[in-house]
Amino acid sequence: MSGARDSNEDLMASEGAVRSGARVRSSWREGPAEPVAVPGGGLAPPKARRHYGQWVLAAVVLVVAGGAAHSLFTNPNIDHHTIARYLFNSAILSGLWVTIELSLLAEAIGLVGGLAVALARQSHNVVLSSLAWLYTWFFRGTPLLVQVIFWGNIALLMRRFEVGIPFTNVVWFSTGTNLLITPFVAATLALGLNEVAYQSEVFRSGILSVDAGQRRAARALGMTRWQEDRHVVLPQALRVVIPPTGNQFISLLKASALVSVIAGGDLLTRAEDIYATNYKTIALLIVAALWYIVLTSVTYVGQYFLERRAGKGFATGGRGRIGRRS
Repeated sequence: MSGARDSNEDLMASEGAVRSGARVRSSWREGPAEPVAVPGGGLAPPKARRHYGQWVLAAVVLVVAGGAAHSLFTNPNIDHHTIARYLFNSAILSGLWVTIELSLLAEAIGLVGGLAVALARQSHNVVLSSLAWLYTWFFRGTPLLVQVIFWGNIALLMRRFEVGIPFTNVVWFSTGTNLLITPFVAATLALGLNEVAYQSEVFRSGILSVDAGQRRAARALGMTRWQEDRHVVLPQALRVVIPPTGNQFISLLKASALVSVIAGGDLLTRAEDIYATNYKTIALLIVAALWYIVLTSVTYVGQYFLERRAGKGFATGGRGRIGRRS
């Protein structure tokens, strides 16, 4: 009671100080600085704080960016004519389309397989959960470049691909491994199977973010485990899953350049084929980099609108601008 009485006395003292013309500092560091008392007992609107540091930083950034752009466009070692000539070259556009196909197929494999592995990790079946953990451990533990090279040279390990009854001479299907696993197929397998491991962790984090009481409520309604996941857990986990999934896809787009080591026919492969003949290495690398920036930028915008759609009905701290976060 004495503590409450002291608090009331402090509050009355503060109000008296305001009425007498004293200044009261704001308790918010980010807020207006000092509201000033005016005759009549009210408070005048505080003066807006001038953010001089932001203007200085913006000026420095503009100067640095301007200098970089000037050096880029005036550097005699950069062949701007070659860049403009090959930016929309048919070979480059063909490789760009292959990169898009590879990324979309690998992401589809990653989403389906990642969800399956994540649900297996949450299973009460010890064998199933152990296999899912082992899969994630292996593919996250080996470099993607090693996996790409392995699938590109799988014929050295297995000359023919055969389907039949093990330990018998019964064979239903048989073909040469190189005929079945082309560079494009090898690139898709390498990117897709690697993406499954990482995407499974994204899904698992989303599943774990759902409160356990939601499962108990679904179980009280008589739902099976599959119905719980489908109707209760996964819809709520989606809001948590979308941002890292978008980041994973952007990483996958850039990682697709690694398939150039097995001549996967992607954007970087086409650029390498061209500069191997005209020796315009830097110019062709800039062409490839520009197209990668376009792809990742389009993906980023799509991710933004997906996040907004999935976040409807949830309070967020940063609305209305791309790039703002709560």
